[in-house]
Amino acid sequence: MTAQKGSAFLLKISDGATPAVYQTVAGLRTTQLSVTGDAVVITHKDSGGWRELLSGAGVRSVSVSAAGIFLGSAAETKVRTNAMAGTLDDYELSFEDGARLRGQFLVQRLDYAGDFNGERNYTMQLESSGAVVSL
Repeated sequence: MTAQKGSAFLLKISDGATPAVYQTVAGLRTTQLSVTGDAVVITHKDSGGWRELLSGAGVRSVSVSAAGIFLGSAAETKVRTNAMAGTLDDYELSFEDGARLRGQFLVQRLDYAGDFNGERNYTMQLESSGAVVSL
């Protein structure tokens, strides 16, 4: 397995068409993905003092954090519109090796900042709703 460039780890948002075309959220410098799953403990008296977990059970979710420089792209505008309305939308995460993850996400947090002598930047937090599929 070879190392992959972080610059090729992209967050994209659907244009809403059928079939969907995914536009890269412009200006990102960092993107982070977290997959979490709640454990369902099935430990019993015959477990010999060791915890046992139920495979495939529990709630799984995907969180995405991203930060970048504001460029005013159409994709950024759509993210902001979704954040203001609390709207779920289709997003895609793509990796340098061609792997992709797709699912519906809610913009849980969107922050803008800017110093008087610097660029305007933003950070966002997305939370999955429903299944996130690997393509």
